[in-house]
Amino acid sequence: MTAPLAGITVIAMEQAVSAPMCTRVLADFGARVIKIENPVGGDFARDYDDVVLGQAAHFVWANRGKESVTLNLKSPAGMEVLHRLLDRSDAFVSNLAPGATARLGLSPDDLKIRHPQVISLEIDGYGPGGPLSHKRAYDLLVQAESGSCASTGHAGMPAKPGAAVADISTGLYSALSIMALLLGRARGGHAGPAPSVAVSLFDTMTDIMGYQLTYTQHSGVDQTPLGMSSPAVAPYGSFATRDGQTVVLGTTNDREWQRLAREIIDRPDLADDPRFATNSDRCAHRAEIDDAIESWCARHDLDHIQQTADRAGIGNSRYNLPSEVIAHPHLRARDRWRDVATPNGTIEALLPPPVISDFEMGMGAVPGLGEHTDAVLRELGYAADAVALLRADGAIGAAYP
Repeated sequence: MTAPLAGITVIAMEQAVSAPMCTRVLADFGARVIKIENPVGGDFARDYDDVVLGQAAHFVWANRGKESVTLNLKSPAGMEVLHRLLDRSDAFVSNLAPGATARLGLSPDDLKIRHPQVISLEIDGYGPGGPLSHKRAYDLLVQAESGSCASTGHAGMPAKPGAAVADISTGLYSALSIMALLLGRARGGHAGPAPSVAVSLFDTMTDIMGYQLTYTQHSGVDQTPLGMSSPAVAPYGSFATRDGQTVVLGTTNDREWQRLAREIIDRPDLADDPRFATNSDRCAHRAEIDDAIESWCARHDLDHIQQTADRAGIGNSRYNLPSEVIAHPHLRARDRWRDVATPNGTIEALLPPPVISDFEMGMGAVPGLGEHTDAVLRELGYAADAVALLRADGAIGAAYP
C-alpha cells in the first residue's frame, strides 16, 4: 500500500515537542517533512540531554523521518531559499514565539498571498485575542494554567503528568487538522487560497480537561485529586500485593462492582450494602471499599490477583516503571519495536499506534543538523558554486560532515 501522505511536502519551522510531534506524525504517514533549522544549534531540543548515543531523547523521539536544512532567515538569500521551498510545498508548520512568523513575513496572511497553495498551521501558547496571548508557553506552564496540575497528584500536592500532555496533544490535533484539510482539498472543497489553522496549547488542554471542567461547571465542586485513582469512579485505584508488587484494579459500572465484591474479595456483605449500590454512593464511601480491597490484595500475590480478576472480568494491570515497560513482554510478543537510524547509530523505537492493514507506518532516520541542506538545494536548482556562495555568505550552515 502506498503511504497515505506520499507526495505531500511539509515545511517545518519548529522547536521542542508540539510542532515536531505534528510533523513526525505526518512523516510517519508518508509526508516529506523538511525541517528548517538555525545554523547555530538548530532545534534547541537537540541539546536537552545526551543520553541517546550522545543525542537528546526528546529530539530523537519527535524528529524521525525528517530532512534537516539549515537556513539563516536573517539573510535575504536564506529567506529566498525558504520561499523556493514553500513554492513546491503543501503545508507550513511553525511553533515560534508569538509574532515571529509575522516579523519574518511568513504569517498566514503573508502565505495566502505569496504561497496560496500552502496550508499554514501555527501552534502557539494561548491563541490570539486574550490577555495571555503575548506570553510564551511551555507544557508545564499550560498544564498549570488549564487546571491539569490541579487534577493530578494528591490534595495539597498538585503534580504535572509525567508525559508532555499539552505538547503531544496539540501536535496530534495539528496533524489531524492538516490531514483533514488535505482531504478536503483532494475532494475539491477549497476555492481560493488554502485555509490556515491555529492551534494553541491552552485550548488543547482545556478541551482535554473536558470532564473535570464540565463536572465543576455544573456542581460547583473542584474535585480533589486522588493520585492513582479517580474522583469519578470507585473502586478504582492501586493496591499493594503480598509479593511487593502493585496492582491496579478498577470498575466502571454497578455490575462490575458486584463481581469484584462477590467473586474477587469475597465480600457479599459489601455487595448487598445499599451504601455502595451506585457509583456515586461508592465514591462517597470509597475509603471503606478501598480498605477492603487493600486488605484482600495484601494477602495475595500479584499473579493470583490478576488471574482472579481476569476470570471475574474485572479490569486490572501491573504498575510498571519505564524500565519495565521497555522490557514488556506484550510489546515484544506483538513485534512493536523497530530499528531507527540516527547520526550516531541505530536505536530501537516503538511503532506508531495505528495498525493499518497492508501498510506499516514509516520510521525514517533522525536527521543530523543540516544533513540534507546541500541535497535539497541541488533539488531546487542551486549549482555547487551557488551553494558554496550561500555558505560563504552565512545564508546556510556548515557542510554536513
